Amino acid sequence: MSFTPADIAQLADHGLDRAEAERQLVQLRGGQAWTRLVRPCTPDYGIRKIPATGQEALLARFAAAASAGSVTRFVPASGAATRMFQPLQAPSADGADLPRFLAELDRFPFAADLAAVLARHGQPLESARRAADLPLLLAALLEAHGLDYARLPKGLLPFHQTATEVRTAFVEHLAETAQLVGAGHPARLHCTVSPEHRPLFERQLAEWREPLEERYGCRFEVTFSVQDPATDTLALGPDGEALRDADDRLLLRPGGHGALLANLADLAGDVVLIRNIDNVVPDRRKADNLQWDRLLGGLLLELAESQRELLEELRRRPGDAEVCRRARAFLRGELGFDLADGKAAGEQLITLLDRPLRVCGMVVNHGEPGGGPFWVRDADGHLSRQIVETAQIDRSDLEQAAILAAATHFNPVDMACTLRDGSGCSYQLERFVDQAAAIVTGKVQNGQPIRILERPGLWNGGMAGWHTVFVELPESTFNPVKTVFDLLRPAHQP
Repeated sequence: MSFTPADIAQLADHGLDRAEAERQLVQLRGGQAWTRLVRPCTPDYGIRKIPATGQEALLARFAAAASAGSVTRFVPASGAATRMFQPLQAPSADGADLPRFLAELDRFPFAADLAAVLARHGQPLESARRAADLPLLLAALLEAHGLDYARLPKGLLPFHQTATEVRTAFVEHLAETAQLVGAGHPARLHCTVSPEHRPLFERQLAEWREPLEERYGCRFEVTFSVQDPATDTLALGPDGEALRDADDRLLLRPGGHGALLANLADLAGDVVLIRNIDNVVPDRRKADNLQWDRLLGGLLLELAESQRELLEELRRRPGDAEVCRRARAFLRGELGFDLADGKAAGEQLITLLDRPLRVCGMVVNHGEPGGGPFWVRDADGHLSRQIVETAQIDRSDLEQAAILAAATHFNPVDMACTLRDGSGCSYQLERFVDQAAAIVTGKVQNGQPIRILERPGLWNGGMAGWHTVFVELPESTFNPVKTVFDLLRPAHQP
């Protein structure tokens, strides 16, 4: 298509240039590009275990980084809670969801807030519960005249309660960040939020900062950012052209969590720990999460030090056979990066080695939907470890479906990353994105088929060019809240 002058001006106002818009249209018209799996990463081939005998040194490395203020927690926190309450709005076929909600209402951490909002309207909670007045209860819980939970981000919802307090997911991340680095050290947390909800996050921070700093002996350094409109993407209409709104303007949609790569790139710190907003537990259960995040960070620092030393040697002596041999051995043995010809040397080795590094926790998969760890061969023939989402796999291909079915582990999004090279300069993270790993999906809008585009996911295609190490985590570290009933699991109860 030919973009009009008005289109080009609209794109420019959004931070998008014409070449990027045309690239997106080509990708939308081409449909989903499949990632070719070679085999799953498993504990005997691609996922490493950290033995108890090696943990003390890794924990010491992490402690040194924490005391130097070099650790930052990064939490994507803008996601709405709409799906969390779907079982109450579209109950399961067996009809058990709504009766269960009524029967166990007092166990939810938001029960007191629900009682308060009903009381303001002269409706006692217990009376509504005994009468099984679900329309009243759900309206008070989900709609704007009540608690409005269906439109709030998950991070602002009550997750846990004790005899003395109720904590939201955001507040639990504050508490965990403080405990992660230890008393006396700066507790750095960065959350990506939606612009309309940022004041609510800032209000919760103001309410909780002083009591949490006093309790944990820390000093919070909390920052927020929003998704850059320049990362929005076009959609494709049924005529194969860019979809437009009622005013004939290009329809631009948020580009998914892969759009947060720019937010991540802005962070400082030698160790950035990424965790989803809903995978957090009360203090009494935080010990495993703290231990394993410190271990992931310690291993990251150990690998980054070896990477930096090898790069320094290669730059000093690019033709030294022994240095090249050790660099190739590190790429293969520690980073799982297979050199196609096995003869890389000098500048080629520097190019292959000098890239961002991440250490990703993996848990045993008991049927969780989503991405997992796989061996993937790229267009240049290099074999590497990648996190691959189900949507990237052609399940109509029997061989690929079999590899997917053979996977043993799941990506809980619990990872440690380094964003700077050996000289302390920030990597240009966009250089390491696999644009072909974008997600193209079909939807129906106003009765018409359309296609939408999500940028390569933050931890799959967005980090495809990074060096990746997978580490097995205990299942106790993975306690997500995907639906409201997950709040009733033992990990989230007092």
